Amino acid sequence: MNAPASELACEARLNLRHLPRYMDNIADRLRSFEADSTQEGQRIGFRFAFGDGSFDLDRLVMRASAADRDGLARVKDLLATAVQVYAKEESPEIVWTGDLAGETSLAQFRQMTVVDVHDLTPRMRRVRFSGEDLGRFAKFGGMHIRVLFPTRDVPDPQWPVLGANGLPSWPEDDRRPVARVYTIRALDVTAGWMDVDFLVHPGESVGSAWAMQARAGMTVGIMGPVGRPVRQAQWYVMGCDETGLPALSRLLESLPATTRGIAFVEVADIGERQYIANATAIELRWLERNGAAPGTDPRLAEAVCSVTWPQDGTGFGWFAAEAEASRIVRDHWRVTLGLGRDATLAANYWRRGTAGLMAG
Repeated sequence: MNAPASELACEARLNLRHLPRYMDNIADRLRSFEADSTQEGQRIGFRFAFGDGSFDLDRLVMRASAADRDGLARVKDLLATAVQVYAKEESPEIVWTGDLAGETSLAQFRQMTVVDVHDLTPRMRRVRFSGEDLGRFAKFGGMHIRVLFPTRDVPDPQWPVLGANGLPSWPEDDRRPVARVYTIRALDVTAGWMDVDFLVHPGESVGSAWAMQARAGMTVGIMGPVGRPVRQAQWYVMGCDETGLPALSRLLESLPATTRGIAFVEVADIGERQYIANATAIELRWLERNGAAPGTDPRLAEAVCSVTWPQDGTGFGWFAAEAEASRIVRDHWRVTLGLGRDATLAANYWRRGTAGLMAG
């Protein structure tokens, strides 16, 4: 496998007749996880901070290597997910062989217990979870997790295990938990706890309904971290509604003090403003709907699109809100300004009238 003896390594043969056709998209996706890519003949390699991956287009083989179990699991997950997304039409069958290939324990999964619940604002509730061996959630630059909820129909779910393809293998529907994506608002690996903020609201939201009933002793499954890292830059333009506020708050509290830019946050009213320990030079502006329904106020997208990007230094655009607002911002950044994935991230956190994977 061409890996040093001290490393863990594995490979998977790909039943893909048209692999070269997908490689530009696969490579673009993998580079967005801060991978450096190289190409030597028909071999395309990707070096992450936590391990290496490669594709041999002649032999139709992909390889993964890393110094430890977490790193190897992460590389396998990224490579296999990229193949499944972009080669979907060929129904790829991925079976890893080599180190840790027979494992069924899912490296990114933890069962967690509620230890504290309190309200930050009338609509935002913070839940603290405790668990063991949480160091993984501080790795890889991902801020998000999948929370796996028991429900009324499945009160005692069966947790996922590791499949032969390096991805989670889920139980049948009658034992399957409901998964939604949330932000790790705060994490203390040494003390073994994690804070997650839940937006509580009327409607058919599994996460909101669970959070309104949350109390100490309840258990959930948590998988992660997930999501693209936010690239380091000297200047940022940011925007979000309530669903993206935990992520934006964490960015403002963790980016370097010299970071400049502007951030817009849309909330229902003044009572939903919350304290953010902004450690940066990014200016924070609040936009209040004051009676307008969520997802109907155009001002957030308009404000973000009106910002002039600086001509000097590095910049990054980050946006997380309702799907239509995200589409407007994404089109402005990608089409009007001609910026790529390396300089922008516009995420659909929810869609009006639809229950979905993200926190809204």
